This record gives sequence, structure tokens and C-alpha cells, in this order.
Amino acid sequence: MTEPLPKPKRKNPLARTNQPLLPPSSRSRKAHGFTRAAAHGRFMLQRCDECGQYTYPTRDACPNCLSSNLPFRDAPASGTLLSETQIGVTSDPYYRERMPWRAGLVKLDCGPTVVAHLHGDCGGPGSLLTLSLQLDRAGQAVFFGKPLSETPHMEDDRQLRELTADPKHRRILLTDGRSSLAPPLVQALKKAGAAKIFVGIADRWKPFDGRAALEIIEGVELVDLDLTSERSVQDLAKDIGAKVDILINTADHVRQVHLFDAGAAASARDTLDHTLMGLMRLAQAFGPVVRSRGADGVNSAAAWVNVLSVHALSSVPQFGIHSASQAACLSLSQWLRHELRQGGVRLMNAFAGPLDAEWFQTVPPPKLAPKTLADAIVDGLKRGLEDLYVGDVAKDLEARLLDNPKAVEREAGQ
Repeated sequence: MTEPLPKPKRKNPLARTNQPLLPPSSRSRKAHGFTRAAAHGRFMLQRCDECGQYTYPTRDACPNCLSSNLPFRDAPASGTLLSETQIGVTSDPYYRERMPWRAGLVKLDCGPTVVAHLHGDCGGPGSLLTLSLQLDRAGQAVFFGKPLSETPHMEDDRQLRELTADPKHRRILLTDGRSSLAPPLVQALKKAGAAKIFVGIADRWKPFDGRAALEIIEGVELVDLDLTSERSVQDLAKDIGAKVDILINTADHVRQVHLFDAGAAASARDTLDHTLMGLMRLAQAFGPVVRSRGADGVNSAAAWVNVLSVHALSSVPQFGIHSASQAACLSLSQWLRHELRQGGVRLMNAFAGPLDAEWFQTVPPPKLAPKTLADAIVDGLKRGLEDLYVGDVAKDLEARLLDNPKAVEREAGQ
């Protein structure tokens, strides 16, 4: 049975931060089909369209019928542990610091045999397991085996935590406490075991609707943070940057304006200052220290989350400036992901449809409840995802873009 993790001790300010190391990251282009699956929380293998056989490792032709039609398809994720080993010695620098490491051969019920990292609660050879594809700290997909049934403190497994960003015992910064998402997200993070939650507030002493709901939650500290001010962001980073294990950027700025309106340019500047430039200020102030703390043990820096509109992927004319700013934020987010990955810190983009909040009152349903989005973000961190689509609108748009992006463009605003 997995023992619960000890609560993180306060780090000696004079102690040296370990240099973050990454696991081996070489993969073929075809093998990135596993990367895509792991990023979205799916379990996929190559499956022959001609004979229906699943295959592993990746191939250019089916070993059964020699067909070249081998797309990645969702696959059954159950299997049987054939053999296992506990690795005690390795020449790889990343794993050398994490020995012993448990791994084994798993025979999947759908056919192939794979090498998988193993949860500490897995039984010996002959045990039935459920597998998942997880992203390691280098951003590459690996197989991970867990027992079929939940066990006490299952989330505390040392190897599993290396492959996820579970909020338990971690210190978290939310960048916009005035957002309707803030109260339910703080509550979800506390329920998941977060040790400390900093909530950024612009004009902290100015009243706002959710203040009372935030102040009564134990372990929450309201801090000054104005994303439109470089000094405000820099000052907060100097104060708490070395304490932040997970940063969740919830900032948004929604305005309805027509492209040909006289005030469209001014509105665009305001929106971009809050969103795109706000994210840039956060990245420059918090990014270096977060990246440098990727190897700090139990309370290492683990993740950066950007909450984005799904219309970052396809503009909706009713909120054109908002869509454009979110598209720019997505591009910056992908840049930031590359920089953070060098420290083993994952970046998750949470794409959401319109929230059931003030600025989307005129938008017809379905709309997304802030609590639903909050719960999904925490679940995505626990599963170690990179891309999260929350709600009917986001999931529908993702599917339609994969099918026919031109149809989505023509149907927008109708």
C-alpha cells in the first residue's frame, strides 16, 4: 500500500536548488501519436484498418497483414503483468537520482506487450492492471500501470507524481481572484490537498463579489497582483515566486465590439494588455524561478495552467477581439511550454466555452458553470494532461475543427 507523502518541509533559503534533469526524450515522429494521446488523457495504439489488429511498437506496416493503414485508435487499457523488476542502478542521470524505480512487462488484453512504469501498489506477476499513457518530465509519452481498484493514498505514489502535477501538498497561485472561476477553483484545490493558495487581486482593497467566499477558506492568502502592471507582477514574483509550485492564470478580459467600430482599436489594446501582455509579464517574472525549481523534491514546481477560451482555436465574430487575444495567448503559451519543459515543468491549456457569467449573458446555452471548469482543471492536473477541453461547446468545436475547419469558419456567427 502506498504510504501518504510527508508534508513538505520549509526549504532552507541557503540550500542549493538542484539542477533539473530530464528523462531520455528521443522519439520518432510516428511515436508522437502516443504523445498526442497522453496530452489529451487518452489510451491509443496503432490499429490496422484492414485486419483490426492492434500493434506495438510503432510500425509502418501491419505485422499481420502488411497493410500500411495503421492510424492511432483508442484501445482497451487493461492488461496482465508478465514480469517486473526494481531498477537499482542506471547510467541515466535523471533516473539515477530517483532509484529504485519499478518497471515491468504488461500483456495488454488487446494483444501487444509493452514496457510500463509501475505504481507501487501493483501486485506481482499475474496481477491485472489498468494502463494509461502519461507525459514524463521531458514531455514524452510513457506507459504507466496501476491496480484495477483504488488503494489508500494512491495519488501519493512517488513514480506517479513524477508523471502528473497533483495539487496535493503544493503551493498554488491563482492570478485573478475577481474572476467567477476563483471561488470554486480555490475550493477544488483545497479539497485536492493544496497546502497554500495565493490569490492575486488587482486593487486588493477594492470590494468585489467573491471576496468573502475566498477569505473564509483556510490556507488562502490574497495578494496584490495587477497583470497590467509590470512592477506589480515583478514585486509579487520577488515575494512569493520561489514558493509557487503551480501557477494558474485565470485572467480574462471580455468585451463585445464590432471590427469597424471607432473604438475597436482602443478596446483591442485594453484586451491585449490584460491577456497577452499579462501572460508575457507573468512568464518573464515567474517563469525562470518556476523552471529552476523542477527538481525540488516533494514540493517541486510542477505545472503552469492557462485558462483559455476555446475560441482561441477559431474566432467567433460576436467576440472577435476576445478570440484574437486568446489565439495570441495560445501561441505564447506554446512558446512558454517549450521554455518550462527544460525544467521538467508541464504546461496545461484548459480550453473552455462561454462561462455562465456576466460577460456572456447574451450568449445562448449551453454555457459552462465555473465549478465544472474548476473541477476539470484539478482533474487535469491530477492526470498530468497538456490539453483540456471542458464543456459541450469546447468539445464540440474541437471535434468539428478536426473534421472540417473550413466548415467551422463559415458557420461561425450564424
